[in-house]
Amino acid sequence: MQALITGASSGIGKDMARYLSSLGYDLILVARRKDRLETLQKELKTKVKIIPLDLAVEANCFKLYEKVKEDNIDILINNAGFGLFGVFYKTDLNRELEMINVNIKCVHILTKLFLQDFMQKDRGYILNVASSAGFLSGPRLNTYYATKNYVLKLTMAIYEELRHKKSNVGISVLCPGPVATEFNQVAKGKFSLKEMASDKVAKMGIDKMLKKKLIIIPGLSNKLSIFFMRFIPYKWQLRIIYQIQKRKTS
Repeated sequence: MQALITGASSGIGKDMARYLSSLGYDLILVARRKDRLETLQKELKTKVKIIPLDLAVEANCFKLYEKVKEDNIDILINNAGFGLFGVFYKTDLNRELEMINVNIKCVHILTKLFLQDFMQKDRGYILNVASSAGFLSGPRLNTYYATKNYVLKLTMAIYEELRHKKSNVGISVLCPGPVATEFNQVAKGKFSLKEMASDKVAKMGIDKMLKKKLIIIPGLSNKLSIFFMRFIPYKWQLRIIYQIQKRKTS
């Protein structure tokens, strides 16, 4: 059994690699930072192939698929992604376009290409890492929230198509709240809410994916927040989220 993980050099992706390796999976790990991939490769006990690639470059997404399409992959985990704090008229456009490339275009490309292969074999799992942000709009973290909405809704739609087809292929979406990773450093902000441990989120994501659960929401408080938000009018939601994001400091 073999799994491909993007964004595997840190955070949830790194912990997913550790957990899958402990379950006996061989791994293909993808990220920009070769040195971190090499360090992780030495730590893991199963067979590990590393591929340093910047997935913000669209051509690299296709290049990645071409490199591994003959490797008999059983699990695809689209974990690569990042955020950017700030009000929309001030944030850097090029950085936002890079985010859209990683958070949306790369997920879309890899999901489609590997799903086509999995459908031919009638087996396989895809886990797309979104966020609790995918259920909401996010003033002051606007583009990130929008990208995670895309990942969540795309995954849900594909799930129903597979269910209707009676396919044995599974697709799931992981929607954590704040997690203790490098997200804050990259996004240039700080969570004001308590962060979950990355390894716990990673384990839950893998375990639920293997059970073919559609939406995976780690943490009771995160589940309750998402549940009760649906009863709050949109404009009130925006005001609440704005104030939450405002507490995050650069």
